[in-house]
Amino acid sequence: MYYVYILQSQKDLSFYTGYTTDLWQRLKEHNTNKVTYTSKKTPFQLVWYCAFVGKKKAIKFEKYLKQGSGLAFARKRFV
Repeated sequence: MYYVYILQSQKDLSFYTGYTTDLWQRLKEHNTNKVTYTSKKTPFQLVWYCAFVGKKKAIKFEKYLKQGSGLAFARKRFV
């Protein structure tokens, strides 16, 4: 399975969207500063995720959530 997820920083309440094949391991990596982009905003809480069978669909949906209307949609409907 491929997961698209949204995390919320407990430090500044910002959001991070990503995709992975191991959701709980990836959350652990974010919270132990192993992801450079999010290392200054730990700790994180998982606020939403969705599972996909296909990798291409997961990546496409992640990209959608990081752009204009997808970003607005995610903030209005998921968090």
